[in-house]
Amino acid sequence: MAAKTEKAEGTRRTSRAVTARTALALGAALLTVVAATTVAGSAPLSPVDQLEGPPTDPVFGLAGGCYAIASDSQVSDDGPGRFVTRSGDGYAATASTVADADRFRLQAAQLGRFMFFGQDGTLPADRGTSVVATSSFTPDTDWRLTYTDGTHTAAATHSGRVLTVDRASGALTVTDPGTDPDAGRLRLVPTEGCADFPEAEVGAVGGPATSSPGGEVRGFIDTHVHMNADDFIGGDIHCGAPVDPQGITVALADCPDHGSDGAPALAENILSHGDPFHTHDTTGWPTFTDFPAHGSLTHEQTYYRWVERAWRGGLRIFTNLLVSNRVLCEIYWHTSLPCDEMETIRIQARAAHALEDYVDAQYGGPGRGWFRIVSSPAEVRRVAAEGKLAVTLGVEISEPFGCRELAGIPQCTESDIDRDLDEVYALGVRQMILTHKFDNALGGVRFDDGVQGVAVNVGNALSTGSFWRTGPCPGPIADNPVSPVVGNLGDLAQSLPPGISLPVYPSGPACNVRGLTGLGRYAVHAMMDRGMIIDIDHMSVRTADDTLAILEEAGYSGVVSSHSWTDPSNYARIYRLGGFVAPYAHAADTFVESWREAREMRSDDYTFGFGYGADTNGFGPQAAPSPYADSSPVRYPFTSFDGSTDLDRQRTGERVFDVNVDGNAHYGLIPDWIESLRLAAGEDGDQIVDDLSRGAEAYLQMWERVDRDG
Repeated sequence: MAAKTEKAEGTRRTSRAVTARTALALGAALLTVVAATTVAGSAPLSPVDQLEGPPTDPVFGLAGGCYAIASDSQVSDDGPGRFVTRSGDGYAATASTVADADRFRLQAAQLGRFMFFGQDGTLPADRGTSVVATSSFTPDTDWRLTYTDGTHTAAATHSGRVLTVDRASGALTVTDPGTDPDAGRLRLVPTEGCADFPEAEVGAVGGPATSSPGGEVRGFIDTHVHMNADDFIGGDIHCGAPVDPQGITVALADCPDHGSDGAPALAENILSHGDPFHTHDTTGWPTFTDFPAHGSLTHEQTYYRWVERAWRGGLRIFTNLLVSNRVLCEIYWHTSLPCDEMETIRIQARAAHALEDYVDAQYGGPGRGWFRIVSSPAEVRRVAAEGKLAVTLGVEISEPFGCRELAGIPQCTESDIDRDLDEVYALGVRQMILTHKFDNALGGVRFDDGVQGVAVNVGNALSTGSFWRTGPCPGPIADNPVSPVVGNLGDLAQSLPPGISLPVYPSGPACNVRGLTGLGRYAVHAMMDRGMIIDIDHMSVRTADDTLAILEEAGYSGVVSSHSWTDPSNYARIYRLGGFVAPYAHAADTFVESWREAREMRSDDYTFGFGYGADTNGFGPQAAPSPYADSSPVRYPFTSFDGSTDLDRQRTGERVFDVNVDGNAHYGLIPDWIESLRLAAGEDGDQIVDDLSRGAEAYLQMWERVDRDG
């Protein structure tokens, strides 16, 4: 996917000056609106490569290889030489033999694009009039390669200038395309002795077992994760990205505005630590002293090599929810992308496909990677039969289809719903949340509670023009408690539009008075018409009840609770419909209890399998170390559920992660967390892992019952 530095020109840059008082108030509250929710080694040969054979494409197949670079224009025995080596601040084709040449690791930056990583740790960079050696991983070290008649041409990705050997001196330089084509013809000679490009280890030996075409898919499913959250809320609140063309040192860098000690990191400090003055080590690679961490909510946790480890350890379906929040984006003072939620979905969908291309680039070309975006159950079964990871797309935003409600007036129409549903469907989206954090024109939302709930309630006022309204519940189920706004609002009152009165809430159980609206009913039916999966999480008691009633009347199985944001008593209704339940990936004891309760509600009419929703990158803390880690720790190495993979402690740079100590510090520790569930469940350990390993198949069967493309 594109690096932060490569985001399209013309995206708006906002730098809002705020007073310290206002910043702290907004940070403490509105930044939590969407909450709750070898050191260096080349990529190992993957199971995919073992099945398909080594890559042979003359460009894509270069990925990860070790080469000497020869100038095709200097081939005479009495010439100045033909192999590239370091020369002063740059490079020159002056070495007469391969033995005297520098060796370069070709690190894929994207499909057809590479960096030449020298054995001394420097890379050739296009600096306009010359090629210099740099130890920095920057866009000017990124070259697009083409192949013709046994030779390659390298053009700088950021400028289009061609890497050229000066005929007189042999120095590497850059020229405009067409200036001297022959001097730009390079021969890449395979050799040995290259340095390894910086990369995270996977910490896994082996790979997923394949399934027979159309056969049962055995493995785990995550129904709620945010792998493209680096582009949400204006693009700058999240630190790091799942991939970067220039590699891990750029992808997992801290946010520039976190400073040298993390003190200016207001969002991180309040969201993760509850302290606006907290500090953290901002170094990143190679030490990663303070991030990633299970409680750090603004640092990247789904770096692609970590997700690869989860896949090798049993993950089969991965639902990547495209996510944003307009209100929070407009309040945050540092943005580089639009705040419009539908535009953010478009940006993240493009980024997800670019991520797929990046993984393909590491594995030798289009279609060769393990990360496959799918849009139908049949595609999932095909991908599983190849032993790869099926990635589905979903949406979690607060104003889907532009359906904000302002002062009681919907800001969308039925035609808006159809238009945007058609668009997201064409993007590959198959799962969708209709209400998230704020009431909207589709229905009421399930409350957040505590101080966080006050912040979300203020966000509701900014989005809709009014605070949440409560009333008696229609039955035994209540929404989450509502914290009083009066007395807890503080400086945040300055942010409210004029004329909004502060609410007073009675004590005791209460429910959002809003259920599914007429437009909401239209949206539910429109999703059913398209065979989409309706995620009832974040719906108020009334909205969820109204939605389930529609699904029950139609006998529609396409319903999921993806991360514990509906009342657990709704699980029985979901199971009776043939739907799917995946609780939040809590610490081991809590998750095991959720599994036991859900198992009692399962329906014998359908295959039972269990999932989890990690909500990774979604401003939700990841699982802490198991409370049984001291008495019954995960022992490394351990074997995946299907016996195909041995997993040891994961190493990223100099940091070695251990789930007993670090919890789910990043997504690569999901297999370790599942092993901790097995241990926490005691005599039921094999049963919980078996149910989780049947999760992918149960979800697939649910999807097949409603799919319109099968």
